[in-house]
Amino acid sequence: MDLPDFGIPPQLARRMSMAEQHEYLRTRLTRRRTLVTAGAVAGGLLTGCSESGTTTTKPSPSATNSPTAKVPGSVVTPFGRHLAFGADPKTQMRISWQVPAAVKKPYVRIGTRPEELSRKIEAEVRDLHTPELQGVRPAFEQYYVHAALDGLRPGTTYYYGVGHDGFDPAAPDRRSTISSFRTAPATPKTFVFTAFGDQGVGKDAAANDHVLLRQDPAFHLHAGDICYANVNGRGKESDSYDPGQWDLFLKQTETVARSVPWMVTTGNHDMEAWYSPDGYGGQSARFSLPENGFDPRTAPGVYAFTYGNVGVVALDANDVSYEIPANLGYTDGLQTKWLDEKLRELRSSPAIDFIVVFFHHCAYSTSTHASDGGVRAEWLPLFARHEVDLVINGHNHVYERTDAIKNGEVGKPVPIGESTDPTRDGIVYVTAGGGGKDLYGFPVGADESYEGHVRERESVTTFQWTRSRLAKTETVEWSRVRYRGFSFLSVEAESGATPRLKVSALAQSGERIDHFEVRRGA
Repeated sequence: MDLPDFGIPPQLARRMSMAEQHEYLRTRLTRRRTLVTAGAVAGGLLTGCSESGTTTTKPSPSATNSPTAKVPGSVVTPFGRHLAFGADPKTQMRISWQVPAAVKKPYVRIGTRPEELSRKIEAEVRDLHTPELQGVRPAFEQYYVHAALDGLRPGTTYYYGVGHDGFDPAAPDRRSTISSFRTAPATPKTFVFTAFGDQGVGKDAAANDHVLLRQDPAFHLHAGDICYANVNGRGKESDSYDPGQWDLFLKQTETVARSVPWMVTTGNHDMEAWYSPDGYGGQSARFSLPENGFDPRTAPGVYAFTYGNVGVVALDANDVSYEIPANLGYTDGLQTKWLDEKLRELRSSPAIDFIVVFFHHCAYSTSTHASDGGVRAEWLPLFARHEVDLVINGHNHVYERTDAIKNGEVGKPVPIGESTDPTRDGIVYVTAGGGGKDLYGFPVGADESYEGHVRERESVTTFQWTRSRLAKTETVEWSRVRYRGFSFLSVEAESGATPRLKVSALAQSGERIDHFEVRRGA
């Protein structure tokens, strides 16, 4: 059930953009500094989060602190470690974590052996303040810490520990906190990456993390709707919002993200009006992503990187979504212009065999949110022009995979186990929205159809969102695989004489539910 609107009157909120709502809140909300440290509200006081996975809404006296309160660093335990590549995965890594209270002189220790963490790198703290909403929640103060590691050696395993004054990860009683990561190789080799969207916090989200970790991925793509602190996801101040969910999410995800770069982009539930005009101030505080998009200050979820023979592009579909228009057009076309230039650059590189693009809202899906006409209008012509090889979306909490689509129609049927050539057949679109949040279904009469359970069907009646926010009915023939269960994508990229992407979808049990190959010029 949605909370009532305690800030902007509903009739006014409906007419306001994200930026206008932010300014309204900034000037109207009471900003009493009744601060609650992030970890304390989550129930764990100064050690991060509670094991129960619940948050409290009333701070205990011991959990209420002023922004200048001094807490000994020795009792402040870092949590929520998560990695991300810099612009060059061969030589750059970003290490991020959270502390439940302000600390002095945070840093990372790093070395090529766990017992020799001799290199010490200074880190920065990004303080995120969530204002009080009277009668609903107290103010929150959260502390995110980030360290930039540059000049690393390609193809090398590094060990690291995070600390601050009073907490040294190299101390004998702290060595259990040491983790590791591996940089991208200098020359392309076979590797695996994983992907999903719409994760949230809970046992199914955690179970997906454990299964994908067994794939030993070089990195993971998170296609938005990361933790669902914003429950409603309409990009409005009236959305129910609990910042403490981020504490729980980062602790949950730490089991995998401390060693696997966790490359995120923005979904509709990631627009948080409390922090910045575009709603992305929170994401900028929590994550350090490659700063090579058109403007990393206003669009942190837009970037690109190359790993081996694969170029990866992350986009913010809130900018083009007809369905949820809170941020529609906020980049004034700059993101789409950047996308055109980036795809041209990647396709012209002789070192890159494949281009993978991921973002949140679906270009092609038949499930609850169906397809977004804004995505189709703005980006699909560019995908076709530059022969993108694979597109990964979330938003719909299912697994669904299309045939190869060319000019809006089936360019080539791609049954389970078959291959496709994007230079000839068109592009395969995958909805990988089974990351852990409550599942959706498919239209009436559109049965599930997946590996070992194939149900042939010529067409499915669904819809797409129009600019006027109307659902336009369409009957489509491109829906090839449909699975209503928690799942994720696992992609093996091979280089050499016959490069290929071997794409598989795995259920939470580890059972394969789909597989196909992408080969260029086959």
